[in-house]
Amino acid sequence: MKATTGERAVIAGAGPIGLACAISARRRGLDPLVIDAGALANSIAHYPVGMVFFTTPERLEVGGHPLVTAGAKATREEAVKYYRGVARTEGLRVRTYTRLVAAAREGDGIRCELAGRLGPATVLCDRLVLATGYFDQPNRLDVPGEELPHVSHYFDDPHLAYGQDVVVIGGKNSAVEAALQLFRAGARVTLVYRGAAFPPTVKYWLRPDIENRIKAGEIAARLQARVAEITPRDVAIQGAEGRSERLAADRVYALVGFHPDFDLFTRLGVAFDPATGRPQLNPETLETNVRGIYLAGSLTAGRKISEVFIENGRFDGERIFGDAGSRREAEQRYAGIMRPVGE
Repeated sequence: MKATTGERAVIAGAGPIGLACAISARRRGLDPLVIDAGALANSIAHYPVGMVFFTTPERLEVGGHPLVTAGAKATREEAVKYYRGVARTEGLRVRTYTRLVAAAREGDGIRCELAGRLGPATVLCDRLVLATGYFDQPNRLDVPGEELPHVSHYFDDPHLAYGQDVVVIGGKNSAVEAALQLFRAGARVTLVYRGAAFPPTVKYWLRPDIENRIKAGEIAARLQARVAEITPRDVAIQGAEGRSERLAADRVYALVGFHPDFDLFTRLGVAFDPATGRPQLNPETLETNVRGIYLAGSLTAGRKISEVFIENGRFDGERIFGDAGSRREAEQRYAGIMRPVGE
């Protein structure tokens, strides 16, 4: 295992917030190494084809680079192109498909163990920033059949489900939007949700659409229902008052949310509340209880991933790499962002 020296900072996560952190470091004379277990802006790259962002373009911008869009809101394709351009313009060193496996204090620095396509590697740095988000850690149903090949925790392309029976599990924005797109792509859709009604966080334009489709019988809904088993042919559910039912399913989308990689926190020695997932942080600098290890973006909120978005998390690099003045400015800008209603 080859060790390299001279890295002042390693940033784990090449999404918008990780890139923003790298820009903050670069503008202070550092040359950070940015790694990601997937592609650049991996979570956005895995959004459904043609997805349109809820927020306006200027709130997705990092480093002062303008995001120019054809319409009022950015599409998935415009966003990934934009973040590629930011990384290229800023000259950021990005190593994709490289995962942070472990890290520990070693002398005055931190020893980071990486695993990538070419095998393991060791990097020594002064500061390690975790901006890995939560998209790689889907919440699980923990039912038999969840690992079958026709079951996915990510929504892809509704066109692929034309003419098929599809079960969508979940009742928040991702599940509701997927159900609507699948219906309009010609799938026979059943939405299974454990709640008695859709939560108030469902986007204001989605709620009447899904309610009207259900009322018209165009999308079937099973509320107050839980999945008991998934087979190659169907999904077994337990409804209200213990009623059981089997739903035909050629495809199953289990869109029940995501969570941070708490196992990574444990391996790194980062303290967090087991109930809420909130890490122990210096609120001004975002440094954890492990000297030299920082968190940025949604990781700072634990299980409350809806508290931090690109819109406000993009300022975290200034809190980590900046001085007292830039931290105050970042905090003010953070506080001034209206957090969108959603998941």
